[in-house]
Amino acid sequence: MNVHSSKTLQESDLVDAIRLSSYSLNNPADLKPLYNRIGDAQIVMLGEASHGTHEYYTWRALISKKLIEEMGFNFIAVEGDWPDCYRLNRFIKGYEPEDTSAFDVLQKFNRWPTWMWANWEISALAEWMFQHNKGLASNQKVGFYGLDVYSLWESMESIMGYLKQKDPAALKIAEKAFQCFEPYRKDEGRSYGWAGRLVPELCQDEVIGMLREIQNKLPVYNMDHENVFSAEQNAFVAVHAEKYYRAMVKGGPESWNIRDRHMAGTLNRLLALHGPKAKAIVWAHNTHIGDARATNMASDGMYNIGQLGRLHKGKENVVLVGFGSNDGTVIAGDYWGAPMQTMPVPAAQKGSWEQLFHLSGHDNKLLIMNDIDENEAYMKTPRGHRAIGVVYHPAHESRGNYVPTLLSRRYDAFIYLNKTKALHPLHVQPDGQKTPETYPFGV
Repeated sequence: MNVHSSKTLQESDLVDAIRLSSYSLNNPADLKPLYNRIGDAQIVMLGEASHGTHEYYTWRALISKKLIEEMGFNFIAVEGDWPDCYRLNRFIKGYEPEDTSAFDVLQKFNRWPTWMWANWEISALAEWMFQHNKGLASNQKVGFYGLDVYSLWESMESIMGYLKQKDPAALKIAEKAFQCFEPYRKDEGRSYGWAGRLVPELCQDEVIGMLREIQNKLPVYNMDHENVFSAEQNAFVAVHAEKYYRAMVKGGPESWNIRDRHMAGTLNRLLALHGPKAKAIVWAHNTHIGDARATNMASDGMYNIGQLGRLHKGKENVVLVGFGSNDGTVIAGDYWGAPMQTMPVPAAQKGSWEQLFHLSGHDNKLLIMNDIDENEAYMKTPRGHRAIGVVYHPAHESRGNYVPTLLSRRYDAFIYLNKTKALHPLHVQPDGQKTPETYPFGV
């Protein structure tokens, strides 16, 4: 997909169309058109153009609170690791009295990039959720869960801790799987991926056997249904992480697709856990929640959770909300595992969606795609849409930080924030482990 192909209108016409079609976004009340668009949707996915921008987190938190308090949404599921997020979920629901604050729980988020969830913005949201849940019955408490696939060893350790108390016989099966993976832990699975090219089913049988054993025993485990669900979910993480590491070393789109299939499957299992009328909020990068078919990801053979959600649940039941900004600052690293730092975000690239929104006026804006049918021509041209990953080089962002995008087909709504600033980490230092490199943006 050519970013500047088939120009149907002059850029000045596009700028005017954006100005006429969008709503000014100055305060929470200005989000009313978005809530009207959401209506009775079952899933709302809230994106971000980076993993280190204060305003993406705070606006998503504001929207999430409204969806929880007034529109009956049951949980937030994020682009994060299951074990870490599940600990935060237990705190939010008041199940772990030894955890006295969200700050204490978030200090344990020690996988790089730590700032992604160990930040003051998430701490404030978690404390709000904790207060919201006080006095509610267990089946009414709002949860917080991780969708991602990276936590192989942490998930294995969680499984063994659970089975040690509940099922010593199954523990032996889990220990066998853990021992198979243990030699490859130092480099976070990369050496496992390479070894898997020589022995394709290196630890596959062990993790599948562990998952089957846990699933067979679920009816006899204790009555804490969330802990039982968590044990099974950690087993799914192990099975899919094993596939992910093998696919990662081969290159191409399959590792990305394995990851997003896992996230979509986790979301579906969480919805089933919460009942037939459950509603979910998803927080993930734009590259995960914006329909991949409206970008050049599709031509590369990639799909994502936004696309899968629309296909599986129906477009009317899934609302995809993208985010973007023109300039400011962001938290990121120079390389995988690098110390976090505040970096400048330069003014958006000429001809990009972000620049056109900027030229239409320096205010924040909300664009509802249903409102632009009569102006659809200005949305038919693919244009660059910025995507900043956890590794970022501002001086070279034009080389790979813009995704060719048909904006009206990628999202149901788009929130443009003209100038943004870096979020506020809790200053947790990485523990030396590196998140596996993902394709194509590390997001």
